[in-house]
Amino acid sequence: MLNFLLSTVAAVMAGAAFAAPAQSAELPKGAAHNIVLVHGAFVDQTSWKPVADILTKKGYNVTLVENPLTSLTADVDATKQALAKQNGKTVLVGHSWGGVVITEAGNDPKVSALVYVSAFAPDVGQSLAALANSGPPTEGSAAIHPDAKGNLYIDPKVFPSAVAADLPPQIAESLANHQLPLNHVAFEAPVDTAAWRDKPTFYVITTKDKVIAPEAQKFFADAMKAEITEVAGSHASLVVHAKEVAATIEKAALAK
Repeated sequence: MLNFLLSTVAAVMAGAAFAAPAQSAELPKGAAHNIVLVHGAFVDQTSWKPVADILTKKGYNVTLVENPLTSLTADVDATKQALAKQNGKTVLVGHSWGGVVITEAGNDPKVSALVYVSAFAPDVGQSLAALANSGPPTEGSAAIHPDAKGNLYIDPKVFPSAVAADLPPQIAESLANHQLPLNHVAFEAPVDTAAWRDKPTFYVITTKDKVIAPEAQKFFADAMKAEITEVAGSHASLVVHAKEVAATIEKAALAK
């Protein structure tokens, strides 16, 4: 896991979106060849690297979107720019705040399926703020505070146990001290599209999550009539349970 943290430095320097080169492996007949991964708040696109590596080795064309986290519109635009570069059917995946982004951006005709990984899933007119306030309080949500400029952070002292309890302590602490803030404007913006209403949808519930309560995740998944996978992990399960998350994305690639 230390190597994972160190490898994120090069990816951060790479720019707005990083496309991993496709390998020669043969994909199942009819599968979507493209996977676009959208990260959540407080971290960057390298949080998806373990999942991206698995999918790339299997032959998928994987793109990691770098959300600016300045507004919902900005993050949706970044995702739409990534989708515009895809050739053919694409699975759009969001973690945490990224679920709000894919809900809005996922109406693109190239998107064949949506995957939510311990993610918020708003309906039309709902914002992240509304969803956070309506669900059961968690250790992580209670530790989110704005700075003087209105940027939201998770208290670094709480971050390791609330977000990444199943990561090595030194990794969790480093992530806590190098957070990317989410602007309050993004937190308060409602979505005007709910792409999951018209797309096959999958949801990975993280049963030890202390940021988005597992009960809230189950509510989102049931409301969307999503196919559910449960993993016994924290909010950082896209790293710790990368194999299970990747397997769910592969199922979504076969959705019709």
